[in-house]
Amino acid sequence: MPTDPIALTADLIRCPSVTPEEGGALTLLAERLSTAGFECHRADRGDVANLFARWGPKNAARRFGFNGHTDVVPVGDAEAWSVPPFGAQRRDGQLWGRGATDMKSGVAAFAAAAIDFVTETPPEDGAVILAITGDEEGPALDGTKALLDWMEAQGESMSVCLVGEPTSRERLGDTVKIGRRGSLSAFFTVTGVQGHSAYPHRARNPLPAMARLMDRLASATLDGGTEHFDPSTLAVVTIDTGNPATNVIPASCRGTVNIRFNDAHSGASLTRWLEAQAAEVAAAFDVGIETKIKLSGEAFLTPPGSLSDLVVAAVAAETGVRPELSTSGGTSDARFVKDHCPVVEFGLTGRTMHQVDEHVPEAEVVALKAIYARILRDYFA
Repeated sequence: MPTDPIALTADLIRCPSVTPEEGGALTLLAERLSTAGFECHRADRGDVANLFARWGPKNAARRFGFNGHTDVVPVGDAEAWSVPPFGAQRRDGQLWGRGATDMKSGVAAFAAAAIDFVTETPPEDGAVILAITGDEEGPALDGTKALLDWMEAQGESMSVCLVGEPTSRERLGDTVKIGRRGSLSAFFTVTGVQGHSAYPHRARNPLPAMARLMDRLASATLDGGTEHFDPSTLAVVTIDTGNPATNVIPASCRGTVNIRFNDAHSGASLTRWLEAQAAEVAAAFDVGIETKIKLSGEAFLTPPGSLSDLVVAAVAAETGVRPELSTSGGTSDARFVKDHCPVVEFGLTGRTMHQVDEHVPEAEVVALKAIYARILRDYFA
């Protein structure tokens, strides 16, 4: 009996696995995979639960990996939902609930494909690996990173990896991700001297310096794009003084920018640029500027080649759609996997992810399982 990806998705949705709660989702998957002959291990770290599952020998010549997550974002206002967020209701050809799109359906699809593949057509000298985390939507410090650390310590490895995040934009199969932009946030604190607004000469106002700095950064052209990436972007996301008084010049001001950058830059090169800009403004306005940087991930690219060709061919064969190779969007756990092995991403359309009344077309989940199954067959052929 083929494994039903809809039923498995529904079972996972019923697990209230809001980051970092495991909610029973990884326990459920471990039970299903163990029954199919997978060797399962928990690779928990801190408060985060992670699951490593392998069918086949550790030292197999070819080791195909899937990566995904079972944690979900909070439901928000539960009263705004028309269905119970963890009820997994099915109606009108849709499956409803938090995580239906991002990404319990993707995990269910590749788990179902993997179970059926190793049961019906087990590969010779091959291994299928599932690395599933409970911390992708949160800080992501103890999720896929912890799994990869555990794998290294245990002598486990993947030859290639497919991340099952929702990548399709308008219809299933239109987009395969072969890389991601980097993400960096810069936090600035400008410090001057507080004073009376009627006597500005007795103060050193941090606000004009912050305004100048934000304008310089927002007006800068970081690059014109690269072969596989759109131009990098910088967004001013907040400027704040916390000052409710109109007759007081505040002593300090805070501002934050976020940069999504392509492979023309690194976190280090952008940090140097940001610090230089801040130093010039600080000198011009005779204020102090403290700069703190948080790098969420570097830009990376898996160059078009055998792995992306494999995925594109399987998508085209199952859907009739030839996907575009893209590096758009935000960050994903592929930013960690890329240091371990070649990685691409492919999954469902993401129209309702993180929304109230999140839902997924059941037909898409069935089709996604078929695509993943073909990828496994073609890889081990």
